[in-house]
Amino acid sequence: MKWLSDYIQEEIPVKEFCHCMTMSGSKVEGFETEGSSISKVVVGKILSIAPHENADALFVCQVEIGTEAPVQIVTNARNVKPGDLVPLALDGATLPEGKIKKYKMRGVESFGMFCGLETLGLTVHDFPYADPDGVLVIQEPCQVGEDIHSALGLNDTSVEFEITSNRPDCLSVIGLAREAAATFHVPLHLHAPAFHANSESVSEQLSVEVQNTTLCPRYCAGMVKNVKIGPSPRWMRERLRASGVRPINNLVDITNYVMLEYGQPMHAFDLRYVQDARITVRNAKDGEQITTLDGTERKLSPEMLVIADSEKPIAVAGVMGGEYSGIMEDTTTVVFESAYFEPTQVRLTAKKLGMRTDASARYEKGLDPNSTITVLSRAFELVEQLGAGEVVGGIIDVNNVGEPKPPVPFDANWINGFLGTSIPESDMIHYLNELHFKVEDGMVYAPSFRIDIECKADVAEEIARIYGYNNIPSTELQGLADARLTPAQIFNRQIEQSMVALGCYEIAAFSFVSPKYFDKIALPADSKLRKPLVITNPLGEDTSVMRTTALPSMLEILARNYNNRNESARLFEIGKEYLPTTPDQLPLEPARLTIGMYGGNVDFYDLKGVIEALMVQLKISDCRYERSGEDCPFDEKSAFHPGRSAVLYAGDTPLGIFGELHPNVQNNYGIGVKTYAAKLNIPEMLEHAATEVSYQPLPKYPATTRDLSLVCDDGIPVAQLEQAIRKAVGNILEKVTLFDVYKGQQIAQGKKSVSYSISMRSHDGTLTDEQADGAMKRVLKALKAMGAELRM
Repeated sequence: MKWLSDYIQEEIPVKEFCHCMTMSGSKVEGFETEGSSISKVVVGKILSIAPHENADALFVCQVEIGTEAPVQIVTNARNVKPGDLVPLALDGATLPEGKIKKYKMRGVESFGMFCGLETLGLTVHDFPYADPDGVLVIQEPCQVGEDIHSALGLNDTSVEFEITSNRPDCLSVIGLAREAAATFHVPLHLHAPAFHANSESVSEQLSVEVQNTTLCPRYCAGMVKNVKIGPSPRWMRERLRASGVRPINNLVDITNYVMLEYGQPMHAFDLRYVQDARITVRNAKDGEQITTLDGTERKLSPEMLVIADSEKPIAVAGVMGGEYSGIMEDTTTVVFESAYFEPTQVRLTAKKLGMRTDASARYEKGLDPNSTITVLSRAFELVEQLGAGEVVGGIIDVNNVGEPKPPVPFDANWINGFLGTSIPESDMIHYLNELHFKVEDGMVYAPSFRIDIECKADVAEEIARIYGYNNIPSTELQGLADARLTPAQIFNRQIEQSMVALGCYEIAAFSFVSPKYFDKIALPADSKLRKPLVITNPLGEDTSVMRTTALPSMLEILARNYNNRNESARLFEIGKEYLPTTPDQLPLEPARLTIGMYGGNVDFYDLKGVIEALMVQLKISDCRYERSGEDCPFDEKSAFHPGRSAVLYAGDTPLGIFGELHPNVQNNYGIGVKTYAAKLNIPEMLEHAATEVSYQPLPKYPATTRDLSLVCDDGIPVAQLEQAIRKAVGNILEKVTLFDVYKGQQIAQGKKSVSYSISMRSHDGTLTDEQADGAMKRVLKALKAMGAELRM
């Protein structure tokens, strides 16, 4: 919060700050006051040190704490002397490790305890001058008796935010300061970095070349000479420590400090180890390696971007620098880097190398390419402020950033309608100005650091959160329509219920399939189904294309059941096929019903019976079946046995194909029994399904049934025989049912026996034997004309 107060100078209570920031869209996870686990610890001045009369390793100290009488402390510390200022935990003090009470040590009473770094929960990085194993001897300016929180700067409050991936600008103190200023409607105090540089020119001492301007649109570099490496000042160490960053030395701390302040990562190179003083931003070469700052040797690949000198990589762009060119204790000349790297490339590189750093976490979300110069100037300002070196004149700026994003239309009426508010237009503009947006000529221009602003809804959201979500009135939802299923959804449910009632189990197959599926069903080489949509980033070859036919998915699952030793299976799936159209349009996604079965003495007529029963349930009449031949409208005909498959028609519209699998296809799937499958087009079925139900009275007169067994050529389709029977019987026909087909003994070679049950009924009276016999004579005459004879 102290750091934030550099930019927001109004005092805001922490709890109010956290609540209001959360309500304006910057969610606060929690806050913690530094040193909250420490109490009754003060600065003490050692007046005298005497040996303990009963213990050679102990000393008795008299310590001044600003009271009338000094405090007696027994200690074993050997790094203190009279006059030193030390943290003193008094009787009743609370420390991270527990409570302190007065006690006797070898007969001498001690009224407290000296504290070291570890006792206070600190490290040597917080106070580099401290003895890590002894008492902390305070070198900071402070007063005797002063509370240790103020003496050591342990009185700051850290607030933890949950920053969403679309707001990388808030991964910085200044970014959150902008949000706070807009939330509380207070001024934001920013200053332009200023520094003094010498008369030299950096471009005469360093060259920069960017070979891949797509992955690195902007690269800036500057130089500092006569570097003086040392610890950072206390205020910088405190701010880094409060942000969870370990202080190292002044130069490295400056890069980390600026990254936290502006959200723009930086890197510092020791110029001695940049060969030929030449920096090249390029893709890594195949087989190149680099040892990063964490001491790990990493193998690079050509799609990765690196910062290199004339010989080798010295940093992985946007991820981490190289160990070889890092800042050392004897570094004298430093090159500072501030760049904009393409976010996706940084993310993929960090993922492939298995390293996610503070820098990569920012770069991969997208940064402001216009901040690189400002950030570099701020680093030079801190170098000068800390006396860490001499800034060389000029900054190298290789800028290939494209045009800024186009503005978004501003429409106050639309925004109020979208939000359900009545905010005046002038207030909207004021809120946007507080967020550093500009509104000119009916357009909203987002600042370059707001990469998430794309459309009018984004602008409306910005206005809403500063206006206050809690100020938007609650209104009842109006004009909601009843949730109803579409006709297609209702039809699909009817199919599901019917198929389950017919003894089939539903499956769900993947829409991503292997291109090998086309060969497994022997699809013709010129079939349009062999031209699927290809997945850009597939999980593997087996899921690399979107299916253009649902049949292979069913066969794969049948094969899996067979290989799992399931003796029989009756399955169905309602799914989609994905048929490409033109390159600039989405594919067609027609729904398909696939059926598959094997085992349990299943044959062609079992599958046909399921399809017939389904057509009855779906009220699809005028169905007919034709043997699949050369003129079959389905390319999947190659998957079926040529003499044991058929096409289902409703009128002249083909609804689907079904039958026994071709033996070769069956072998391709490793199924060792006869297998039957069907693929039906659901949209065409829906089109021919009756939408109205008609009723008729129960028949008054009995039906007359005659059975008929015929012998005919094996090549005559039974559908043609049935059609002849229907035509010959006429309007007294109620139902004709095929109940047997036989080939074998007592039937001549090339012949088959076909048996029908013919039910006849008249609506005008009971049929006489003469009427029934007359109908059967017409049937026999029609069948004889087709070459069929009555079986005796």
